Amino acid sequence: MNNEQIQLLLGRVKDGEISIDEAVETLRHLPFEDISFARLDHHRQIRCGFPEVIYCKGKTTEHIVEIFARLADKGHNVLGTRAEKEVFEAIAATGKFPKTEYDELGRTILLVQETMADSENYIAIVTAGTADAPVAMEAKVTCRAMGQKTKMVCDAGVAGIHRLLGHPETMETLAKASVIIVIAGMEGALASVVGGLVDCPVIAVPTSVGYGASFDGLAALLAMLNSCAAGVTVVNIDNGFGAGYAGSVINKKLKNE
Repeated sequence: MNNEQIQLLLGRVKDGEISIDEAVETLRHLPFEDISFARLDHHRQIRCGFPEVIYCKGKTTEHIVEIFARLADKGHNVLGTRAEKEVFEAIAATGKFPKTEYDELGRTILLVQETMADSENYIAIVTAGTADAPVAMEAKVTCRAMGQKTKMVCDAGVAGIHRLLGHPETMETLAKASVIIVIAGMEGALASVVGGLVDCPVIAVPTSVGYGASFDGLAALLAMLNSCAAGVTVVNIDNGFGAGYAGSVINKKLKNE
């Protein structure tokens, strides 16, 4: 439930369309809903502007399906991350939410039930290499779930930096973006390069792509944290969701100005 829905509900009480008891019943699960194995935070939409997201890894398929259904029943967009395909198939098998989509590369489940106002603002998502694509797709689907536009710039790492600097259309995409998410493994240098070229926030995502001394993304993480480009901030290793969420919050604020 969001602010607009609460206002409509209270308006119906005021107009005598529903009783106070009926309104109380509707609001009963607003703070959270206890379903024994989980307590669903239905209040998060009001506090944070987006409903609770399901982190699927480590949960049973049965629990995910139940949580998904409870969240979907509120009418909001529902996003599940780090989800295996069999989880999506189990949700699809219920037949309740035929518009649910699965992105195999990003391992995301998405049900779009509401969209946000259109805007020219967009988030650019830049990957250093093709191996970074799964994290990029997680970021892209997260942005979509939050009603934000994205534009992709793929395989533009520093090993062939002319792929970024030598294409006017690519540079224009970066220049016009409200937020840029840069996703890179290995030594993670791309975030500093992009950060030194643009005047918008850059969210850097280190990935676990790389050989032994990359330490599963630790080298890229440390490089990004030590970036000499002033506008770069960093999320955790492989955290495309966190970058997409943060970028969407920033873009949404800019859109509303």
